Amino acid sequence: MSTAQQTLLLIGATSDIGHATAQAFAGAGWNVLLTARNTETAQRNRDDIAARSGSEVSLLHLDILDTSGFATFLDGLPVLPDAVVCVVGELGDQQQAQGDIDHASKVIRTNFEGPALLLGMIAERFAQRGSGTIVGVSSVAGDRGRGSNYVYGAAKAGFSAFLSGLRNRLSPGGINVITVKPGFVRTRMTEGMKLPPLLTAEPGEVGAAILGAVQGRKRDVLYVRKLWRPVMMAVRAIPEPIFKKMRL
Repeated sequence: MSTAQQTLLLIGATSDIGHATAQAFAGAGWNVLLTARNTETAQRNRDDIAARSGSEVSLLHLDILDTSGFATFLDGLPVLPDAVVCVVGELGDQQQAQGDIDHASKVIRTNFEGPALLLGMIAERFAQRGSGTIVGVSSVAGDRGRGSNYVYGAAKAGFSAFLSGLRNRLSPGGINVITVKPGFVRTRMTEGMKLPPLLTAEPGEVGAAILGAVQGRKRDVLYVRKLWRPVMMAVRAIPEPIFKKMRL
């Protein structure tokens, strides 16, 4: 199958990373199915991507927290995609999450429960067909719990573990599962934060890396930027008695 005939399902079209990723795939000739809860904002992204690329770009409504509607959503897709990329995420507020169970639940469900359950259902359909690529955008925040964002980090850690298990289970059947771990990305979610230049990526950089991983199939776990891999190896290696005295 040529690239021009391939279809991407992009979960989370209103995010900056989602927009950039969809643009990268459309620019490479893929047909793109965008999903979003806020279709008004996503429509502007759809129009922009279609105008820039000339590819077929469609928009579908999907609420990642409405897990009961996942089966109906998948049954209604015009085609089973060749690849799915889930970029859904919500940083939330750690201080609020510590005392507000509803806020903490939303952060955990948005970053872990919803994406994991949806990708699990898509994985079953890919397995029946015998082909497909699944990309889940997790975070370096899930590599080790830190006091400054452990609710978000725990959700991303769970998502990374889910993707790892899915990859282990499905790889013999030809299904590719890729975990993408961005560090800091210059988006609306990080607006106002003081970000280290060497460790901060642009949305387009993440989108291009995801496209390269899907087309090249060279990585199971992809850090964006690459410098994050040794950085997080060092962070994970810090002994717990020392780590718990640090303020990270």
